[in-house]
Amino acid sequence: MKVFHTLRACLLGAALLSTSAIALALESDEMPADGLKGMSVKSDASLRSRGFRSRIGQGHTNSGTPFLDTLLNWNGHFRADGVDQNGASQVIWYYNMIGNRPELGGTTWVNAPIVPVTVDLRNADGTPRFVNGHPLISSPAQYVQPVLDSPVFTNATYSSSPVPTQITDAVMRAEFDHSAKKDWHTLLQPSVKTGRTMVLLKGTYQFSLNADGTCCRFILVDGNAFANALFPSFPGDVSTVIGQSQAAGEMTTQDLSTFLFPNTFLYDGTPSNCCVLGFHSFDFEPVGIGQAFVMDYSSWISPGLFGGGFQDITALSHEIAETFNDPLVSFDGVHNITPWWLAPNGLCQDNLETGDVIEGLSNGVYPITMPNGFTYHPQNEALLQWFAFESPSSAIGGAYSYPNTSTLTALSAPQRVNCQ
Repeated sequence: MKVFHTLRACLLGAALLSTSAIALALESDEMPADGLKGMSVKSDASLRSRGFRSRIGQGHTNSGTPFLDTLLNWNGHFRADGVDQNGASQVIWYYNMIGNRPELGGTTWVNAPIVPVTVDLRNADGTPRFVNGHPLISSPAQYVQPVLDSPVFTNATYSSSPVPTQITDAVMRAEFDHSAKKDWHTLLQPSVKTGRTMVLLKGTYQFSLNADGTCCRFILVDGNAFANALFPSFPGDVSTVIGQSQAAGEMTTQDLSTFLFPNTFLYDGTPSNCCVLGFHSFDFEPVGIGQAFVMDYSSWISPGLFGGGFQDITALSHEIAETFNDPLVSFDGVHNITPWWLAPNGLCQDNLETGDVIEGLSNGVYPITMPNGFTYHPQNEALLQWFAFESPSSAIGGAYSYPNTSTLTALSAPQRVNCQ
């Protein structure tokens, strides 16, 4: 069982394959190198939720979810006028976040396994596939160290913290600037785990080759086929990437696990309905009181594939920040449901998805040059105060977004169901 919240790029205007590309002698499922040009970032409602609401009943306690075996988390609430999914008025809204309560202070270390996933593109009959003599296999090995050196896992300087810290911790500190003790931190402790391989059959993917003819500049995968190859279908299923990591003890209920892919993006139904660049979710296993393995799929994004500054860790930073704010993805239909909001990018939602509000905006990314000399492009994030329709904002400097506090400068107008 799984539920998704996604980062997506959608095609604007022209067809996915240009007429000049059609003239080239490409494989039937091969795309030209510029096949992703002209895309902007949006969320995909079809992958955003897979029906977890109201399926896992939990009570609201300040200490989090004591009746679910999962990573450390805590609950809170805010007051705001709004309506629920049925249009009924609601004033009190509950949320659930990773770590310890900000007023308690101290540092919470969160285990953060990184599982590199190689993509093996096969023929329809499952045999290895070759194009121009090269196997259609793409590995993320070259991106593992850059990810470890990125602001997601390595400290940098931010206005919300008196000491250098990780970017998601900086965002959380900005969010709870009014209530957190000065020493409050929620930090990721990364560790690289055994690499896994996802095998996909022809008909469920498209691809583009590198300039030297090797695989792959990028890969597009049908979202359902991807999910089926990632999540176990039953307890103990070791035919999938997550199932294998769980069986090896390298993904536990106390972890926030990242499955790192190489330029691998998802489409919904047809390749023209592209592209999801990452999602956060959890694998629920009905073992004991119920196990929730919190995770994210995030693709490294090579420069030049998308516009809007989307590259390197944009997807990873987006999903990690959303996981901190919504680790169990509105698991019970109560926590992390918010008043309906309409974002500047046109999205209409009713959940605490901090990246969705900002994705695709002209100042949606926040370039940071790290000590290794590499300039990364994490995404700016909306803060809790924006979802709470709080005016003035109690976040750092009265902000609604961070690290760039000028990305969001105004609240959404009050909305009815589906922003009708």
